[in-house]
Amino acid sequence: MTISTTMIIRLDIEKSVASFGDVASGIAGAGGDIVAIDVIRAGREVTTRDITVNVQDAGNEEIIRVLSGMPGIKVVNISDRTFLAHLGGKIEVTPKLPIKNREDLSQVYTPGVARVSMAIAEDKSKAYTLTMKRNTVAVVTDGTAVLGLGDIGPEAAMPVMEGKAMLFKQLAGIDAFPLCLDTKDPDEIVKIVKAVAPGFGGINLEDISSPRCFDIERRLAEELDIPVFHDDQHGTAVVVLAGLLNALKVVGKPFETARIVVAGIGAAGVSICNLLLSAGAGHVCAVDKEGILCKNIPYTNEEWRQLAESTNPEGITGLLGEAVKGADVFIGVAGAGILTVEHVQSMAPESIIFAMANPIPEIQPELAEPHVRVLATGRSDYPNQINNVLCFPGIFRGALDCRARTVNLEMKLAAAQAIAAVVQPDELNELYIIPSIFNEKVVEHVRGAVIEAAIRTGSARRIPPDFAGWHEK
Repeated sequence: MTISTTMIIRLDIEKSVASFGDVASGIAGAGGDIVAIDVIRAGREVTTRDITVNVQDAGNEEIIRVLSGMPGIKVVNISDRTFLAHLGGKIEVTPKLPIKNREDLSQVYTPGVARVSMAIAEDKSKAYTLTMKRNTVAVVTDGTAVLGLGDIGPEAAMPVMEGKAMLFKQLAGIDAFPLCLDTKDPDEIVKIVKAVAPGFGGINLEDISSPRCFDIERRLAEELDIPVFHDDQHGTAVVVLAGLLNALKVVGKPFETARIVVAGIGAAGVSICNLLLSAGAGHVCAVDKEGILCKNIPYTNEEWRQLAESTNPEGITGLLGEAVKGADVFIGVAGAGILTVEHVQSMAPESIIFAMANPIPEIQPELAEPHVRVLATGRSDYPNQINNVLCFPGIFRGALDCRARTVNLEMKLAAAQAIAAVVQPDELNELYIIPSIFNEKVVEHVRGAVIEAAIRTGSARRIPPDFAGWHEK
Protein backbone atom coordinates (compact mmCIF):
# COMPACT_ATOMS: atom_id res chain seq x y z
CA MET A 1 0.00 0.00 0.00
CA THR A 2 1.49 3.30 -1.06
CA ILE A 3 0.52 6.95 -1.04
CA SER A 4 1.80 8.97 -3.98
CA THR A 5 2.80 12.60 -3.80
CA THR A 6 4.69 15.04 -5.98
CA MET A 7 7.75 16.97 -4.87
CA ILE A 8 9.75 19.70 -6.58
CA ILE A 9 13.49 19.74 -5.91
CA ARG A 10 15.66 22.71 -6.88
CA LEU A 11 19.27 21.67 -7.46
CA ASP A 12 22.52 23.44 -8.24
CA ILE A 13 24.54 21.05 -10.43
CA GLU A 14 28.28 21.77 -10.71
CA LYS A 15 28.99 20.83 -14.33
CA SER A 16 32.63 19.81 -13.86
CA VAL A 17 31.74 17.35 -11.09
CA ALA A 18 28.24 15.99 -11.80
CA SER A 19 25.79 15.61 -14.65
CA PHE A 20 22.03 15.51 -14.86
CA GLY A 21 22.37 11.81 -15.68
CA ASP A 22 23.89 11.28 -12.22
CA VAL A 23 20.92 13.10 -10.68
CA ALA A 24 18.38 11.05 -12.63
CA SER A 25 20.07 7.79 -11.67
CA GLY A 26 20.15 8.81 -8.01
CA ILE A 27 16.47 9.73 -7.97
CA ALA A 28 15.43 6.53 -9.75
CA GLY A 29 17.53 4.44 -7.40
CA ALA A 30 15.79 6.02 -4.41
CA GLY A 31 12.35 5.17 -5.82
CA GLY A 32 11.45 8.47 -7.49
CA ASP A 33 9.94 9.00 -10.92
CA ILE A 34 10.97 12.22 -12.72
CA VAL A 35 7.96 13.76 -14.50
CA ALA A 36 9.24 17.26 -15.36
CA ILE A 37 12.51 19.19 -15.62
CA ASP A 38 12.79 22.98 -15.70
CA VAL A 39 16.06 24.85 -16.23
CA ILE A 40 16.02 27.87 -13.93
CA ARG A 41 19.52 29.17 -14.70
CA ALA A 42 22.17 27.81 -17.07
CA GLY A 43 25.52 29.20 -15.93
CA ARG A 44 28.98 28.44 -17.26
CA GLU A 45 29.90 26.42 -14.18
CA VAL A 46 26.62 25.72 -12.38
CA THR A 47 23.16 24.82 -13.70
CA THR A 48 20.08 25.35 -11.53
CA ARG A 49 17.14 23.04 -12.25
CA ASP A 50 13.72 22.34 -10.78
CA ILE A 51 12.98 18.62 -10.94
CA THR A 52 9.41 17.41 -10.38
CA VAL A 53 9.34 13.89 -8.97
CA ASN A 54 6.54 11.46 -8.17
CA VAL A 55 7.38 9.61 -4.97
CA GLN A 56 5.66 6.93 -2.89
CA ASP A 57 5.03 7.23 0.86
CA ALA A 58 8.05 8.62 2.75
CA GLY A 59 10.45 8.05 -0.15
CA ASN A 60 11.07 11.78 -0.44
CA GLU A 61 13.43 11.59 2.55
CA GLU A 62 15.49 8.89 0.85
CA ILE A 63 15.69 10.91 -2.38
CA ILE A 64 16.94 13.99 -0.55
CA ARG A 65 19.47 11.90 1.39
CA VAL A 66 20.84 10.43 -1.85
CA LEU A 67 21.04 13.79 -3.66
CA SER A 68 22.60 15.56 -0.68
CA GLY A 69 25.37 12.96 -0.60
CA MET A 70 26.31 13.28 -4.28
CA PRO A 71 29.46 15.28 -5.15
CA GLY A 72 28.75 18.45 -7.12
CA ILE A 73 25.04 18.50 -6.21
CA LYS A 74 23.53 21.10 -3.88
CA VAL A 75 19.91 20.78 -2.79
CA VAL A 76 18.69 24.39 -2.78
CA ASN A 77 15.01 23.93 -1.94
CA ILE A 78 12.38 21.22 -1.56
CA SER A 79 8.64 21.57 -1.83
CA ASP A 80 5.86 19.08 -2.38
CA ARG A 81 2.24 19.26 -3.44
CA THR A 82 0.90 18.55 0.05
CA PHE A 83 2.93 21.27 1.76
CA LEU A 84 2.13 23.76 -0.99
CA ALA A 85 -1.60 23.11 -0.47
CA HIS A 86 -1.21 24.12 3.18
CA LEU A 87 0.93 27.19 2.55
CA GLY A 88 -0.63 30.13 4.41
CA GLY A 89 -3.47 27.96 5.68
CA LYS A 90 -6.42 26.49 3.78
CA ILE A 91 -9.35 28.65 4.90
CA GLU A 92 -10.14 32.36 5.20
CA VAL A 93 -12.95 34.68 6.29
CA THR A 94 -14.58 36.70 3.51
CA PRO A 95 -17.40 39.28 3.78
CA LYS A 96 -20.81 38.54 2.26
CA LEU A 97 -21.40 42.22 1.46
CA PRO A 98 -18.91 44.71 -0.01
CA ILE A 99 -18.24 48.01 1.78
CA LYS A 100 -17.94 50.54 -1.03
CA ASN A 101 -19.03 53.81 0.55
CA ARG A 102 -20.02 55.57 3.76
CA GLU A 103 -23.62 54.37 3.56
CA ASP A 104 -22.50 50.73 3.34
CA LEU A 105 -20.25 51.28 6.34
CA SER A 106 -23.04 52.81 8.39
CA GLN A 107 -25.27 49.79 7.74
CA VAL A 108 -22.85 46.99 8.49
CA TYR A 109 -20.98 48.78 11.25
CA THR A 110 -21.51 51.98 13.13
CA PRO A 111 -24.04 53.52 13.60
CA GLY A 112 -26.57 51.15 12.03
CA VAL A 113 -25.25 48.00 13.71
CA ALA A 114 -26.29 49.35 17.12
CA ARG A 115 -29.97 48.78 16.31
CA VAL A 116 -29.25 45.15 15.47
CA SER A 117 -27.23 44.67 18.66
CA MET A 118 -30.06 46.08 20.75
CA ALA A 119 -32.57 43.78 19.07
CA ILE A 120 -30.44 40.78 20.03
CA ALA A 121 -29.95 42.13 23.56
CA GLU A 122 -33.73 42.17 23.97
CA ASP A 123 -34.15 38.70 22.44
CA LYS A 124 -31.05 36.48 22.30
CA SER A 125 -32.72 34.04 19.91
CA LYS A 126 -32.45 36.71 17.21
CA ALA A 127 -28.71 35.96 17.07
CA TYR A 128 -29.72 33.00 14.90
CA THR A 129 -31.30 35.25 12.28
CA LEU A 130 -29.15 38.38 12.54
CA THR A 131 -25.64 36.89 12.89
CA MET A 132 -23.57 34.03 11.51
CA LYS A 133 -24.39 31.89 14.56
CA ARG A 134 -27.03 29.79 12.77
CA ASN A 135 -24.53 28.46 10.25
CA THR A 136 -21.28 28.35 12.23
CA VAL A 137 -19.59 25.45 14.02
CA ALA A 138 -16.53 25.57 16.27
CA VAL A 139 -14.08 22.72 15.60
CA VAL A 140 -12.43 22.32 19.01
CA THR A 141 -9.31 20.32 19.87
CA ASP A 142 -6.49 20.26 22.38
CA GLY A 143 -4.19 18.38 20.01
CA THR A 144 -3.87 15.30 22.22
CA ALA A 145 -5.09 12.62 19.77
CA VAL A 146 -4.49 13.96 16.27
CA LEU A 147 -5.08 11.35 13.56
CA GLY A 148 -2.73 8.48 14.39
CA LEU A 149 -0.01 10.89 15.51
CA GLY A 150 -0.99 11.16 19.16
CA ASP A 151 -0.35 14.17 21.39
CA ILE A 152 1.33 16.59 18.98
CA GLY A 153 -0.08 19.83 20.39
CA PRO A 154 -2.60 22.49 19.32
CA GLU A 155 -0.38 24.17 16.71
CA ALA A 156 0.30 20.88 14.91
CA ALA A 157 -3.43 20.10 15.03
CA MET A 158 -4.31 23.25 13.07
CA PRO A 159 -3.83 21.78 9.55
CA VAL A 160 -6.21 18.95 10.42
CA MET A 161 -8.83 21.28 11.87
CA GLU A 162 -8.55 23.55 8.83
CA GLY A 163 -9.17 20.53 6.62
CA LYS A 164 -12.24 19.67 8.70
CA ALA A 165 -13.51 23.21 8.21
CA MET A 166 -13.05 22.87 4.44
CA LEU A 167 -15.15 19.71 4.41
CA PHE A 168 -17.90 21.37 6.44
CA LYS A 169 -18.09 24.17 3.88
CA GLN A 170 -17.76 22.18 0.68
CA LEU A 171 -20.10 19.34 1.60
CA ALA A 172 -22.72 21.07 3.74
CA GLY A 173 -22.27 24.82 3.27
CA ILE A 174 -21.40 25.24 6.97
CA ASP A 175 -18.91 27.86 8.16
CA ALA A 176 -16.57 26.10 10.58
CA PHE A 177 -13.68 27.65 12.50
CA PRO A 178 -10.77 25.83 14.18
CA LEU A 179 -10.27 26.46 17.89
CA CYS A 180 -7.03 24.74 18.95
CA LEU A 181 -6.70 25.11 22.72
CA ASP A 182 -3.40 25.27 24.57
CA THR A 183 -4.62 23.31 27.58
CA LYS A 184 -5.23 19.66 28.41
CA ASP A 185 -7.27 20.40 31.54
CA PRO A 186 -10.86 19.16 31.02
CA ASP A 187 -12.21 21.87 33.33
CA GLU A 188 -10.46 24.60 31.35
CA ILE A 189 -11.59 23.15 28.02
CA VAL A 190 -15.20 23.08 29.19
CA LYS A 191 -14.92 26.63 30.54
CA ILE A 192 -13.37 27.97 27.31
CA VAL A 193 -15.90 26.29 25.01
CA LYS A 194 -18.80 27.53 27.13
CA ALA A 195 -17.37 31.05 27.01
CA VAL A 196 -17.14 31.14 23.19
CA ALA A 197 -20.38 29.22 22.55
CA PRO A 198 -22.58 32.33 22.03
CA GLY A 199 -20.93 32.87 18.64
CA PHE A 200 -21.58 29.35 17.37
CA GLY A 201 -24.57 27.21 16.44
CA GLY A 202 -22.77 23.95 17.23
CA ILE A 203 -19.58 22.48 18.73
CA ASN A 204 -17.57 19.75 16.99
CA LEU A 205 -15.05 18.22 19.38
CA GLU A 206 -12.10 16.69 17.57
CA ASP A 207 -8.93 14.74 18.38
CA ILE A 208 -9.21 14.91 22.18
CA SER A 209 -7.67 11.89 23.90
CA SER A 210 -9.61 9.20 25.73
CA PRO A 211 -10.96 8.95 28.41
CA ARG A 212 -10.97 12.74 28.93
CA CYS A 213 -13.06 13.23 25.80
CA PHE A 214 -16.05 11.41 27.33
CA ASP A 215 -16.28 13.72 30.33
CA ILE A 216 -15.68 16.87 28.26
CA GLU A 217 -18.42 16.02 25.78
CA ARG A 218 -20.87 14.95 28.48
CA ARG A 219 -20.44 18.14 30.46
CA LEU A 220 -20.68 20.43 27.45
CA ALA A 221 -23.79 18.65 26.18
CA GLU A 222 -25.43 19.10 29.57
CA GLU A 223 -24.42 22.74 30.05
CA LEU A 224 -24.93 24.16 26.54
CA ASP A 225 -28.16 24.51 24.55
CA ILE A 226 -26.49 23.90 21.17
CA PRO A 227 -25.40 20.58 19.62
CA VAL A 228 -22.11 19.15 20.92
CA PHE A 229 -20.72 16.26 18.88
CA HIS A 230 -17.41 14.46 19.35
CA ASP A 231 -16.77 13.22 15.83
CA ASP A 232 -14.04 10.73 16.76
CA GLN A 233 -16.62 8.95 18.91
CA HIS A 234 -19.99 9.32 17.28
CA GLY A 235 -19.10 10.10 13.69
CA THR A 236 -17.08 6.90 13.48
CA ALA A 237 -19.82 4.91 15.19
CA VAL A 238 -22.56 6.21 12.89
CA VAL A 239 -20.66 5.32 9.71
CA VAL A 240 -19.64 1.91 11.08
CA LEU A 241 -23.28 1.11 11.87
CA ALA A 242 -24.35 2.25 8.39
CA GLY A 243 -21.74 0.08 6.70
CA LEU A 244 -22.45 -2.92 8.92
CA LEU A 245 -26.20 -2.80 8.27
CA ASN A 246 -25.50 -3.11 4.56
CA ALA A 247 -22.67 -5.65 4.92
CA LEU A 248 -24.93 -7.98 6.90
CA LYS A 249 -27.54 -7.71 4.16
CA VAL A 250 -24.91 -8.83 1.65
CA VAL A 251 -24.02 -11.93 3.66
CA GLY A 252 -27.60 -12.61 4.75
CA LYS A 253 -27.04 -12.53 8.51
CA PRO A 254 -29.43 -10.86 11.01
CA PHE A 255 -28.03 -7.82 12.81
CA GLU A 256 -29.53 -8.89 16.13
CA THR A 257 -27.81 -12.30 16.24
CA ALA A 258 -24.51 -11.56 14.46
CA ARG A 259 -21.45 -12.03 16.66
CA ILE A 260 -19.52 -8.75 16.52
CA VAL A 261 -16.01 -8.13 17.87
CA VAL A 262 -14.84 -4.53 18.37
CA ALA A 263 -11.08 -4.17 18.88
CA GLY A 264 -9.62 -0.97 20.34
CA ILE A 265 -11.77 0.38 23.16
CA GLY A 266 -10.88 4.04 23.09
CA ALA A 267 -13.14 6.92 22.13
CA ALA A 268 -14.27 5.38 18.84
CA GLY A 269 -14.46 1.82 20.11
CA VAL A 270 -16.62 2.70 23.12
CA SER A 271 -19.03 4.70 20.97
CA ILE A 272 -19.21 1.98 18.30
CA CYS A 273 -20.11 -0.63 20.92
CA ASN A 274 -22.74 1.60 22.51
CA LEU A 275 -24.36 2.52 19.20
CA LEU A 276 -24.42 -1.10 18.00
CA LEU A 277 -26.10 -2.13 21.25
CA SER A 278 -28.62 0.72 20.96
CA ALA A 279 -29.40 -0.38 17.39
CA GLY A 280 -30.28 -3.88 18.63
CA ALA A 281 -27.06 -5.89 18.38
CA GLY A 282 -27.25 -8.81 20.80
CA HIS A 283 -23.72 -10.18 20.65
CA VAL A 284 -21.00 -7.52 20.96
CA CYS A 285 -17.57 -8.40 22.32
CA ALA A 286 -15.22 -5.53 23.22
CA VAL A 287 -11.51 -6.27 23.30
CA ASP A 288 -8.46 -4.10 23.95
CA LYS A 289 -4.79 -4.96 24.30
CA GLU A 290 -5.49 -5.94 27.92
CA GLY A 291 -8.00 -8.53 26.75
CA ILE A 292 -11.74 -9.05 26.38
CA LEU A 293 -13.91 -6.85 28.59
CA CYS A 294 -15.62 -9.02 31.22
CA LYS A 295 -18.15 -8.27 33.95
CA ASN A 296 -16.06 -9.59 36.83
CA ILE A 297 -13.05 -7.30 36.26
CA PRO A 298 -12.91 -4.01 38.28
CA TYR A 299 -11.85 -1.56 35.56
CA THR A 300 -10.71 1.94 36.58
CA ASN A 301 -12.13 3.33 33.33
CA GLU A 302 -15.83 4.09 33.88
CA GLU A 303 -16.63 3.62 30.18
CA TRP A 304 -15.06 0.16 30.26
CA ARG A 305 -17.02 -0.75 33.41
CA GLN A 306 -20.28 0.13 31.72
CA LEU A 307 -19.35 -1.72 28.52
CA ALA A 308 -18.33 -4.82 30.46
CA GLU A 309 -21.84 -4.97 31.88
CA SER A 310 -23.58 -4.73 28.50
CA THR A 311 -21.24 -6.70 26.20
CA ASN A 312 -19.77 -10.21 26.01
CA PRO A 313 -22.94 -12.08 27.04
CA GLU A 314 -21.13 -15.42 26.59
CA GLY A 315 -18.50 -14.46 29.18
CA ILE A 316 -15.54 -15.15 26.88
CA THR A 317 -12.12 -14.49 28.40
CA GLY A 318 -8.67 -14.04 26.89
CA LEU A 319 -7.15 -11.90 24.15
CA LEU A 320 -8.18 -11.04 20.58
CA GLY A 321 -7.60 -14.58 19.29
CA GLU A 322 -10.30 -15.93 21.60
CA ALA A 323 -12.69 -13.10 20.80
CA VAL A 324 -12.68 -13.62 17.02
CA LYS A 325 -13.18 -17.41 17.05
CA GLY A 326 -16.50 -18.01 15.32
CA ALA A 327 -17.23 -14.27 15.07
CA ASP A 328 -19.25 -12.97 12.12
CA VAL A 329 -17.83 -9.43 12.26
CA PHE A 330 -14.51 -7.84 13.23
CA ILE A 331 -14.44 -4.06 13.67
CA GLY A 332 -10.97 -2.62 14.27
CA VAL A 333 -10.22 0.84 15.60
CA ALA A 334 -7.01 -0.25 17.27
CA GLY A 335 -3.72 -0.33 15.40
CA ALA A 336 -1.72 -1.74 12.52
CA GLY A 337 -1.27 -5.47 12.16
CA ILE A 338 -3.08 -6.75 15.25
CA LEU A 339 -5.27 -9.12 13.20
CA THR A 340 -3.58 -12.12 11.59
CA VAL A 341 -4.63 -14.43 8.77
CA GLU A 342 -5.02 -17.17 11.39
CA HIS A 343 -7.45 -14.93 13.30
CA VAL A 344 -9.48 -14.36 10.14
CA GLN A 345 -9.55 -18.05 9.29
CA SER A 346 -10.96 -18.80 12.74
CA MET A 347 -13.98 -16.55 12.15
CA ALA A 348 -17.39 -17.80 10.96
CA PRO A 349 -18.00 -18.40 7.24
CA GLU A 350 -19.05 -15.35 5.20
CA SER A 351 -17.21 -13.10 7.66
CA ILE A 352 -17.06 -9.30 7.61
CA ILE A 353 -13.97 -7.26 8.49
CA PHE A 354 -13.83 -3.50 9.07
CA ALA A 355 -10.09 -2.83 9.52
CA MET A 356 -10.09 0.93 10.06
CA ALA A 357 -6.73 1.85 11.57
CA ASN A 358 -5.06 4.54 9.45
CA PRO A 359 -2.85 4.66 7.50
CA ILE A 360 -2.04 0.97 8.09
CA PRO A 361 -5.08 -1.18 8.96
CA GLU A 362 -5.33 -4.01 11.47
CA ILE A 363 -4.66 -6.46 8.65
CA GLN A 364 -3.41 -5.83 5.13
CA PRO A 365 -6.46 -6.07 2.83
CA GLU A 366 -4.57 -8.32 0.41
CA LEU A 367 -4.05 -10.84 3.22
CA ALA A 368 -7.65 -10.76 4.43
CA GLU A 369 -9.52 -10.71 1.11
CA PRO A 370 -9.21 -14.44 0.27
CA HIS A 371 -10.82 -15.37 3.58
CA VAL A 372 -13.68 -12.87 4.01
CA ARG A 373 -16.89 -11.96 2.19
CA VAL A 374 -16.92 -8.21 2.90
CA LEU A 375 -13.89 -6.05 3.67
CA ALA A 376 -13.86 -2.36 4.59
CA THR A 377 -11.04 -0.05 5.68
CA GLY A 378 -10.55 3.59 6.63
CA ARG A 379 -8.53 4.23 3.47
CA SER A 380 -9.63 5.85 0.25
CA ASP A 381 -7.57 3.55 -2.00
CA TYR A 382 -9.69 0.47 -1.25
CA PRO A 383 -13.42 -0.16 -1.69
CA ASN A 384 -15.79 0.44 1.23
CA GLN A 385 -14.08 3.36 2.97
CA ILE A 386 -15.50 3.92 6.45
CA ASN A 387 -15.03 7.67 6.79
CA ASN A 388 -16.47 10.18 9.27
CA VAL A 389 -16.93 12.61 6.39
CA LEU A 390 -20.08 10.64 5.53
CA CYS A 391 -21.56 11.68 8.86
CA PHE A 392 -20.62 15.02 10.38
CA PRO A 393 -21.57 17.41 7.53
CA GLY A 394 -25.13 16.06 7.31
CA ILE A 395 -25.55 15.70 11.08
CA PHE A 396 -24.59 19.33 11.68
CA ARG A 397 -26.52 20.58 8.63
CA GLY A 398 -29.67 19.01 10.03
CA ALA A 399 -28.98 20.05 13.62
CA LEU A 400 -28.31 23.67 12.65
CA ASP A 401 -31.31 23.92 10.34
CA CYS A 402 -33.74 22.78 13.03
CA ARG A 403 -31.78 24.55 15.80
CA ALA A 404 -31.46 21.34 17.75
CA ARG A 405 -30.55 21.56 21.41
CA THR A 406 -28.42 18.43 21.21
CA VAL A 407 -27.43 15.52 19.01
CA ASN A 408 -29.24 12.67 20.73
CA LEU A 409 -29.16 8.91 20.24
CA GLU A 410 -32.18 8.88 17.95
CA MET A 411 -30.54 11.44 15.63
CA LYS A 412 -27.38 9.31 15.41
CA LEU A 413 -29.34 6.15 14.64
CA ALA A 414 -31.35 8.03 12.01
CA ALA A 415 -28.13 9.31 10.43
CA ALA A 416 -26.74 5.77 10.19
CA GLN A 417 -29.92 4.46 8.58
CA ALA A 418 -29.89 7.37 6.11
CA ILE A 419 -26.28 6.74 5.06
CA ALA A 420 -26.99 3.04 4.57
CA ALA A 421 -30.11 3.81 2.51
CA VAL A 422 -28.14 5.88 -0.02
CA VAL A 423 -26.86 2.55 -1.37
CA GLN A 424 -29.83 1.23 -3.32
CA PRO A 425 -30.75 -2.50 -3.09
CA ASP A 426 -29.78 -3.11 -6.72
CA GLU A 427 -26.37 -1.48 -6.09
CA LEU A 428 -25.52 -3.32 -2.87
CA ASN A 429 -22.65 -5.81 -3.15
CA GLU A 430 -19.41 -6.87 -1.46
CA LEU A 431 -17.50 -3.91 -2.92
CA TYR A 432 -20.20 -1.30 -2.35
CA ILE A 433 -21.72 -1.29 1.12
CA ILE A 434 -21.18 2.40 1.85
CA PRO A 435 -21.58 5.47 -0.40
CA SER A 436 -18.71 7.65 -1.51
CA ILE A 437 -17.98 10.78 0.50
CA PHE A 438 -18.56 12.70 -2.74
CA ASN A 439 -22.06 11.30 -3.23
CA GLU A 440 -24.26 14.42 -3.07
CA LYS A 441 -27.22 12.44 -1.73
CA VAL A 442 -25.47 11.68 1.56
CA VAL A 443 -25.68 15.11 3.20
CA GLU A 444 -29.24 15.63 1.94
CA HIS A 445 -30.46 12.28 3.30
CA VAL A 446 -28.64 12.57 6.61
CA ARG A 447 -29.89 16.13 7.08
CA GLY A 448 -33.50 15.11 6.56
CA ALA A 449 -33.27 12.06 8.80
CA VAL A 450 -31.62 14.08 11.58
CA ILE A 451 -34.24 16.84 11.41
CA GLU A 452 -37.06 14.29 11.50
CA ALA A 453 -35.53 12.56 14.54
CA ALA A 454 -34.89 15.89 16.28
CA ILE A 455 -38.51 16.95 15.80
CA ARG A 456 -39.82 13.57 16.96
CA THR A 457 -37.69 13.62 20.14
CA GLY A 458 -38.23 17.27 21.02
CA SER A 459 -34.66 18.39 20.35
CA ALA A 460 -35.64 20.71 17.48
CA ARG A 461 -36.63 24.34 18.13
CA ARG A 462 -37.86 25.04 14.60
CA ILE A 463 -39.06 23.21 11.52
CA PRO A 464 -37.12 24.31 8.42
CA PRO A 465 -39.44 25.70 5.72
CA ASP A 466 -38.14 23.24 3.14
CA PHE A 467 -38.40 20.18 5.38
CA ALA A 468 -41.83 18.95 4.27
CA GLY A 469 -41.45 16.32 1.62
CA TRP A 470 -37.64 16.07 1.80
CA HIS A 471 -37.81 12.24 1.73
CA GLU A 472 -39.77 12.31 -1.52
CA LYS A 473 -36.96 14.03 -3.42
